[in-house]
Amino acid sequence: MSGIQIALEEARRLLEGFLSTPEQLERSDQFAAELVALYQRGGTLFVCGNGGSHCDAMHFAEEFTGRFRRDRRPLGALALGDPSHVTCVSNDMGFEHIFARQLEGLGRAGDLWVGLTTSGNSRNIGLALEVARKKGLRTIILSGKDGGALKGKADLEIIIPGNTSDRIQEMHMKIIHSVIEQVERSLFPENYQS
Repeated sequence: MSGIQIALEEARRLLEGFLSTPEQLERSDQFAAELVALYQRGGTLFVCGNGGSHCDAMHFAEEFTGRFRRDRRPLGALALGDPSHVTCVSNDMGFEHIFARQLEGLGRAGDLWVGLTTSGNSRNIGLALEVARKKGLRTIILSGKDGGALKGKADLEIIIPGNTSDRIQEMHMKIIHSVIEQVERSLFPENYQS
């Protein structure tokens, strides 16, 4: 078996395990329902992560502000952590404050915050979660392994029981795309009529 096949088989097993766990599917449905309710009340999605998870956060946000499958009105979403903000806050206050500080300035009660972390141990994600809760935002964590230090602290959490960041991130992206599609099907059903 080639290395590529081994990697794809590993990814398939993780996906199959997720699909065979009703609680995981229910939490994913709840994630989509949270976003539908957010946009029905005119709120904004704030999402953040580090490294590859930051890239996923940016991708998640642009699918709402841009388009997913077909044209529709933009929905409010922002990936926290633009470079000038990150370097300013890191320099003046410390890297652990990069997301919390931006969310403190932009987030409003009734908005939704999503943190992406493969370990569940990212201090800057934890501080952003604290700010989100203090300001009255709904909170969702997508994490991995055993959920880490953030396990049980958000309103909703989806924990991918993978062993490596790459496989966990792949599952996060599958969930994100599935959730976006469900949100669009709910808010823009005309985009899914043949």
